Amino acid sequence: MEPIKSLFEGRPIWMNALLVFCAYMTFIYMPFDLFIKPVAEDEEIWFGYVLTGWAAKATEPIHWAIYGGGFYGFLKMKSWMHPWAAVYVFQVAIAMAVFPWLYRDAGFTGIAVAVPFVILGVMLLRSRDSFGSLSAAGSVSEELEGNQNGQL
Repeated sequence: MEPIKSLFEGRPIWMNALLVFCAYMTFIYMPFDLFIKPVAEDEEIWFGYVLTGWAAKATEPIHWAIYGGGFYGFLKMKSWMHPWAAVYVFQVAIAMAVFPWLYRDAGFTGIAVAVPFVILGVMLLRSRDSFGSLSAAGSVSEELEGNQNGQL
């Protein structure tokens, strides 16, 4: 239980939720979407525009790479996650605002749906100092352990 608990230390709860979401998308949903879901049922949404069929299937590896990078970046709190995680979340906010307007005749209701993603994007932008902290802390602790064991 301790190794699992240690995976979630050092980042806020909301960032751990993003880590878990990226893990789910990377290891469960995207492999299903790419390898099992029939092309006729495929849909991918970019900036609110729906791609279907082979166009959707062709862009799935991009989504998979984004979620895989997000998983690794949040797991190790890599410095390159700032500002790229926020940029992607802002793209999702745009998609949430545009999709209902284009496909659901929902007018401005998409803006209300986009607001939480804008807030999340701002939170990611404001968390710049958090990224790089776990990997730096890990290397410092490893160095200290090495010195305590008589190693230089």
